[in-house]
Amino acid sequence: MVKLKTGEELMQALTHLPPYQEGVEDAGERLLRLGDLYQIYIPSKMTVEIYNKLYMAMIQSIEKKTTRDAVIQRNLNYQRIENGIIGGSDSFTVIGNSGLGKSSAVFSSMRVLEAEKIIELEKPFMRVVPILTVQCPFDCSVKSLLIAILKSLEDKLGGDFLDKVLKTRATTDYLISMVSQCCLNHVGVLVVDEIQNVVTQRSGNNLVGCLTQLINSSGISIAMVGTPEVSLYFEQKMQLARRTLGLRYDVLEFDDYFKDFCRVVFRY
Repeated sequence: MVKLKTGEELMQALTHLPPYQEGVEDAGERLLRLGDLYQIYIPSKMTVEIYNKLYMAMIQSIEKKTTRDAVIQRNLNYQRIENGIIGGSDSFTVIGNSGLGKSSAVFSSMRVLEAEKIIELEKPFMRVVPILTVQCPFDCSVKSLLIAILKSLEDKLGGDFLDKVLKTRATTDYLISMVSQCCLNHVGVLVVDEIQNVVTQRSGNNLVGCLTQLINSSGISIAMVGTPEVSLYFEQKMQLARRTLGLRYDVLEFDDYFKDFCRVVFRY
């Protein structure tokens, strides 16, 4: 299992500074080197909090997969269309203004958590993707989101998750059941980015209902990343209020972190 990093070890692991090339005289080459500025990543308090939140969600989700309740949940998922599912799990949001660095913080945390590596559990044997990321479709299509989850799983684990769906022309209801089962067996944390799309699209309510059903049926944690306008939307939905407590961030303050960040960028 991935070890939790803290303190200076964590800050060093999260930091990324591209190499600086001395003596570049050609004007065109210097202009191209300006692109290196986008590779600079200096972790803030936000990054550390997101890292800790993802770590706890990942560990709790993976530990639950080997419990008796998880076995019962798998059996219920096979019968979901007839008997229905009652359940719930941890879920949280990461809310902040556009351009604040939420997605960058998530991906930096995933890099340190070695989320690209597959975890193999022995009893029962299963291969688990620690953190799986997808983007909320711009039109909030439920089917597009579910297919994106299966496609991402297929890219990580191999297999034919998506082929089975395309060949059978599965209904949305069956697709939700299938994705829930796949997440229960193979996913630690599901990260849905750009979740603010649900506010502007008429089909947003359907997608939110789909996510709620995934949370209840799979028992995994779902992290929803978006801009502030989505907060009020979630607060108005009773079924989401307790599942979307999380982290919220505003513009950077003019403090020591901001000054140190500017010093590093200016040196480049």
